[in-house]
Amino acid sequence: FETRPQYANIEGKDCGTAKHATIRVIINKRSIQEEKSMNKILADMHTHTIASGHAYATLTEMCKEAANKGLEIYGITEHSSGIPGTCADIYFQNLRVIPRDLFGLDLRLGAEINIIDYNGTLDLGQEYIDRLDFVIAGIHSVCYKFGSKEENTAAIINAIKNPNVNIISHPDDGRCPLDYEALVQAAKEYHVLLEINNNALRDKNRKNVKENQKLIIENCKKYNHPFIMGSDAHFTTDIANYDHCGPLIESMNVDNELIMNYYPDRLREFLRK
Repeated sequence: FETRPQYANIEGKDCGTAKHATIRVIINKRSIQEEKSMNKILADMHTHTIASGHAYATLTEMCKEAANKGLEIYGITEHSSGIPGTCADIYFQNLRVIPRDLFGLDLRLGAEINIIDYNGTLDLGQEYIDRLDFVIAGIHSVCYKFGSKEENTAAIINAIKNPNVNIISHPDDGRCPLDYEALVQAAKEYHVLLEINNNALRDKNRKNVKENQKLIIENCKKYNHPFIMGSDAHFTTDIANYDHCGPLIESMNVDNELIMNYYPDRLREFLRK
C-alpha cells in the first residue's frame, strides 16, 4: 500500500518475437498490479494520544508525525469514559482551542465512543458529542456484554442509525458475532463507514478477526459501499500503518474506489453526514 513506480503498458505493440511477447505479458501483468497501488494513503481517522490513558504520545507529537507521513486529513479519537484510564468527559468540551490546521493537516478531533447495550446507546453525552468534529462508535469488551448474533447486530445497527455516528470501529471480534451483510446494508443506508482495523489483526485476544474483516470487505464489494482502514495508532510510529490490513485488502482484489483512505474529499462528505 505504498506508491511504487508505474510500468509501461505496451499491449498491442508488435514486438515481433516470442521473447518480446512474453516480456509484454509480464509487463502488462505488472501494470495491472501497479495500477492498484499508485494511490497514496492520505487519511487515518482512528488514533489515540496520551489522553486515552494507554497511548504514549501527545496530540502535538501525533499531528507532527501524521504530517511527516504525508497525510492530508487526520483524526484523533480519544476513548470515552467507559475505558479505564481514559480522559474525563470534560476533555471533549474544550477541543475548540486546538487549531484544526496544525502542521498543514486537516485535523479532525473526535472520540471513539463505546456502544454499551443492544439498543446502541453511546456512553458520551450529547452536550459533548456536539463539540466533536466526528464520531467513531464501537464495541469494547470492558463495557459491553457480548450477546447473540442478533443482539450484537442490533447494537451496532442502532448505533449506525444514530445521526452523530460516522464510523464504526473494528466490528470484527469473533467473540461478538455479527451479521455482516446486515451491517453493510445498514451502513450504506445511513451513510456510515465500517472500519478495517489494522491493530485488531495483531490483537491475540480477539477471535477470527481476519475472517470477519474479509466478510466486511466482501459485503462492501457486493453492495458497492466504501470502507475505511484505521490504524488505531497509540503511538507515532503506528500512524497510517496498515501493514496487516493492507495486504489482506490487496489479496481480495478490492477496487481502490471503495477505500476511503485514498480520497480525502469523499471522506469529508461522509464526515459531514
